[in-house]
Amino acid sequence: MTGGAGFIGSGYVRHLLAATDHEVTVYDALTYAGNLSTLRDVDDSPRYRFVKGDIGDPGTLEDAMAGHDAVVHFAAESHVDRSIAGPDDFVNTNCFGTNIVMDTARRLELPRVVHISTDEVYGSVEVGSSLETDPLDPRSPYAASKAGSDLIALSYFHTYGLPVSVTRCTNNFGPFQFPEKAIPLFTTNVLDGRPLPLYGDGLNERDWLFVDDHCAAVQLVLDRGGPGEIYNIGAGNETPNRVLVDKLLALLGVGEEMVRYVEDRKGHDRRYSVDITKITELGWRRRRTLDEALAETVEWYRANRWWWEPLKGAG
Repeated sequence: MTGGAGFIGSGYVRHLLAATDHEVTVYDALTYAGNLSTLRDVDDSPRYRFVKGDIGDPGTLEDAMAGHDAVVHFAAESHVDRSIAGPDDFVNTNCFGTNIVMDTARRLELPRVVHISTDEVYGSVEVGSSLETDPLDPRSPYAASKAGSDLIALSYFHTYGLPVSVTRCTNNFGPFQFPEKAIPLFTTNVLDGRPLPLYGDGLNERDWLFVDDHCAAVQLVLDRGGPGEIYNIGAGNETPNRVLVDKLLALLGVGEEMVRYVEDRKGHDRRYSVDITKITELGWRRRRTLDEALAETVEWYRANRWWWEPLKGAG
């Protein structure tokens, strides 16, 4: 799998080792958001192997991928604010890198490929929920690069018959998430006695998906998903950011005084929501409510300062 030292990728490694008898090779460049401390708890597993490498390096990637029966492609640049400040890395990694992954899988004739994407490719959804067949309308360089990567991956199915499926998830959260993303940023700021920055009017709405539930869905798509098919993965937790913040404040035992409203993000999508009929029909169900998963996440950050504190100034 690519990108396995990052947040969602490392969660998927743990899921594989706990819920299946598969062996897994993690291929990761160890950029700012990926580090081996995230995988420290699986180091001793005989079914886990790590290879440092960039998906932009075809030779190293092919050597690592050879002999495997599947690849799950998590590796990506993923932070919207960073994409606005500097889009080049996003196009290079998410588009050119995905092309190399798919072409390598094609040449090696891998029997199964899953490409991990995002609901942000649909753009802002004012009412209703996005279907997998809806037009793509990305609004940020990040979302546009992921839309491009989806189309690249699917082109390898249509042109070459590569058995690739695409998943599009909503906003993930949970342990080991780099503290630039909303929930770990808000949580760790409050734990440090610093203000919690909230964009705009705080009413932008997201569907928050616990990482463990997402990883179970990815495994289901790998095992049962159809080649050339797209699967939305969401939790049905559409929540305004202001409401999410109130939940975190309550869990952290602090009040409204910790909130600081800040200038809104450029091109900030108002709402995301996806229709999850297809993944549900495949047999997936979320296992935790939003409140349960938030409580577990906050407690993890409270107990694991050793992991996130060195990262607060990284990148």
